[in-house]
Amino acid sequence: MPVTALVPAAPPASASAVPSPPALYLETFRWMLLARTFEEKLASLYRAGKIQGGVFLGTGQEALSASLGVSLQKGDVFGPLIRDMAGRLAFGEPLTDGARTYLGSPLGPMRARDGNIHRGRPQDGLFAMISHLGTMVSVVAGALFARRLRGQLDGVVGATCIGDGGTSTGSFHEGMNVAAVERLPLVVVVANNQYAYSTPISRQYACADLLDRAAGYGFAGHSVDGTDLAACLKVVGNAVAAARAGQGPQMIVATLLRLTGHGEHDDAAYVDPQLRAAAFGGDCVKLARQQIAAFGWATSAELDDWRAKCVKEVDAAFATAASDAPPDVARADWSALSTRRLLSTDSEE
Repeated sequence: MPVTALVPAAPPASASAVPSPPALYLETFRWMLLARTFEEKLASLYRAGKIQGGVFLGTGQEALSASLGVSLQKGDVFGPLIRDMAGRLAFGEPLTDGARTYLGSPLGPMRARDGNIHRGRPQDGLFAMISHLGTMVSVVAGALFARRLRGQLDGVVGATCIGDGGTSTGSFHEGMNVAAVERLPLVVVVANNQYAYSTPISRQYACADLLDRAAGYGFAGHSVDGTDLAACLKVVGNAVAAARAGQGPQMIVATLLRLTGHGEHDDAAYVDPQLRAAAFGGDCVKLARQQIAAFGWATSAELDDWRAKCVKEVDAAFATAASDAPPDVARADWSALSTRRLLSTDSEE
């Protein structure tokens, strides 16, 4: 089972502390809960030997990821990474896309190719992730610049996510620099989850705070408690709105703890126990549930029912994927997605 950190007590339900708007909070929590349920099922299948390849969970990062997904709009560009299941779902990715990709179904968005984490729907603005950390910054920036050249950038935002370790890569620096120079409406969300695989942040950067880098690049900088859903919704929402309003690129640094190993193959024995007891070591899903109950937005029975419905949705998605016929390499369409689309357009003309 994934490691669960100690959970701080929920704040008092005072009027001034009530997150606003409640409807958005509850919507985002449901995406968090669905993502957590999906990944728990995924981890179970991995341990049972049903998944080929690695499994990397976003446990503890759902509030940050889902807040980004609900802040984006249709027509925006989103380049998620491996711990962004919640953001993917909130942005509109069908649950069956993930299930089919992990089970190798040819009916999945990547047609049972290219590993189990590189899925996306580029035509819908959901980019397939690239494993080389930092690369998605330049990819999303490039997509935004291309739209500018076509005169299609008004009101559009591009967003991508990265961990603290990925900010040490050359690709990250190059992408950030281009986005800043071109004043692109790019939002880069950094999940400072304390470890780059097993390397602690003390060995990752020497500045006092990763947010210090924002000004150096020419980005507006924002800091947020990654365990607090209300704070994530506010900070991420404001950053996306600023980028959309033409205020240039935005960088968000969220402090939290990765509550699992780097992947399901990693027991995370290297994690300092004091970090698990720290405030940023809390489980955002449990904290949000506590807040919902404290504010009287849902009863424990209703919250349990939401969880049960998520389990049914997830089980149905995996059942659908498991019932698909396996890939047939002799009959498969091996053309690239973009090539197939261009051929279809040419035939229509």
